[in-house]
Amino acid sequence: MHLSPDEIVFWQYGWVKLNATILFTWIVMLVLVVVSRLITARLSTGLARSRWQNLLEVVVLAIQQQIEDVGLAQSRRYLGFLGTLFLFIAVSAIFTVVPGYTPPTGSLSTTAALALIVFVAVPFFGIAEQGVGGYLRSYTRPTVLMLPFNVIGEISRTLALAVRLFGNMMSGAMIVGILLSISPFLFPVVMRALGLLTGMVQAYIFFILATVYIAAATRVQKPGPSAP
Repeated sequence: MHLSPDEIVFWQYGWVKLNATILFTWIVMLVLVVVSRLITARLSTGLARSRWQNLLEVVVLAIQQQIEDVGLAQSRRYLGFLGTLFLFIAVSAIFTVVPGYTPPTGSLSTTAALALIVFVAVPFFGIAEQGVGGYLRSYTRPTVLMLPFNVIGEISRTLALAVRLFGNMMSGAMIVGILLSISPFLFPVVMRALGLLTGMVQAYIFFILATVYIAAATRVQKPGPSAP
């Protein structure tokens, strides 16, 4: 049993490797691109719509509503980024029903990359909303003494994002592997369904946390009342 898809190497030439993490990451990305292209190629604004368009609209509106519920009023500005994060992690989990597939989110390199993307996106959106000065001042609130603690908190929550997603996905895969080795005929369907549910929950948690971080970075602080 492999603890990480990084350990599954399909091809290697010298230091160049094609492991399961790289292969399945590109497969997931390819599926997302192709399916989105096929669905959006013939969008209809009338009442007659395809089932795929209806499904797409349900997913997009649900993600947009979640972004607004967290506190981002201009949800469309963040929909592309946050929606892509959620769909990538969710589709990576959905494909676990395919025999031989290993979710790339079970690799620390993938989860670290996703967390670093959020780490860069938070100041990007924060600066776009508040300006450089306004965003940097947020690190000195409520007092300038909090500057080092706020910086450490920014870095630590990025690490937490990566480790949380990796740990949950890896532990889920290990539990499935152990139970299947004990009773290969009794648990497969149940454990696949449980693994799928766990993956979807982790996709939602990662998406919500990223949304919360961006909402905190883009919140404009109103100046307090001036002293008489």
